Amino acid sequence: MVMSEEHGFSTRAIHAGQEADASTGAVVTPIYQVSTYKQDGIGGFRGGYEYSRSANPTRTALEECIASLEGGSRGFAFASGLAGQDTVARALLVPGDHVVVPNDAYGGTYRYFNKVAKPQGIEHSIADMGDVEAVRAVVRPGQTKMVWVETPTNPLLGIADIAALATLAHEAGALLVVDNTFATSYLQSPLALGADIVTQSTTKYSGGHSDVVGGAVVTAREIRVKGYEDAEDRIAFSQNSIGGVAGPFDSWLTLRGLKTLAIRMERHCDNAEKVVEFLQGHDAVSHVLYPGLPTHHNHDVAARQMKRFGGMVSFRMRRGEDAAVKACAAVSLWTLGESLGGVESLIEHPGRMTHASVAGTELEVPSDLIRLSVGIEDADDLIADLREALDIHG
Repeated sequence: MVMSEEHGFSTRAIHAGQEADASTGAVVTPIYQVSTYKQDGIGGFRGGYEYSRSANPTRTALEECIASLEGGSRGFAFASGLAGQDTVARALLVPGDHVVVPNDAYGGTYRYFNKVAKPQGIEHSIADMGDVEAVRAVVRPGQTKMVWVETPTNPLLGIADIAALATLAHEAGALLVVDNTFATSYLQSPLALGADIVTQSTTKYSGGHSDVVGGAVVTAREIRVKGYEDAEDRIAFSQNSIGGVAGPFDSWLTLRGLKTLAIRMERHCDNAEKVVEFLQGHDAVSHVLYPGLPTHHNHDVAARQMKRFGGMVSFRMRRGEDAAVKACAAVSLWTLGESLGGVESLIEHPGRMTHASVAGTELEVPSDLIRLSVGIEDADDLIADLREALDIHG
């Protein structure tokens, strides 16, 4: 059955790109753990498959599913989120081009633009993506070719107005690229809001079980920026040429995760809201960062472009860095660890863990900050564990 946008999100997550196996009737896409394929004569590829770096049936199923969920033209699956971001940059930027990067971007993304792309001649400027005029101020007409957005951001949960930034970028002749990792394709549809390209780390919510590393890129059905109309073909060429593709087993695990993405995200959001309510009432906490709060700087934007507000929560400790570090170590049910988006709840100190690489830069995060990836356990248990840690070290 052919999937269309008329089908609901969960229906597409379960069926898009995943027809029953033609030879056996298997209802789950098989793991095609294969490197090469028999050809029916020279150049006679069966279904277009010749070598699994170029294409693999399990990866194809994942790419078609993700493209459907994001509402895009074509999906590309990678070995990691950064592999996908690197491929986008290499495919679409040349030395001398300029990129606008968030002032609280994921540390790995900033490291890429600062330590990898910059020495190769790709310039960048930092801007607060939550302030459209701040972005406009650093755009270089004729040189800026890409505005790179995260919303919500990692770890400060900033919100950017995707539609407004798409207009700004396109007026400058630049592409708008949105990292949709935190919101996921279930909570937010950047392409429908005017973005040209969506990226995500499928390691996180899309996979959802902390058992696979991967990334995805999806292109819009129509790229309206002059000179980039062939962005999809350029990304496809670079994906094959660079070769940082998702393997068949990793693709299969991510497909399995996508099938339950909608119901998991609802539970992540339910639990996050309860955790936020608890944190707001605890004396050890000076400030809670969550786009669902009316006090959030861009709450109205988040409410307009997101279905719900996600499972990520950050907060600051009133007594500073030492209290934050000790609280992270004092929990028992929450797992002290990096990454996010799994069914289990994680706690971390960004300044010393995920964002240590941006210390001393414009992207340095507050030392008293704690980031939570709220899982799908019973919320009362999660809150009780946090309360004990904060009561002791707050």
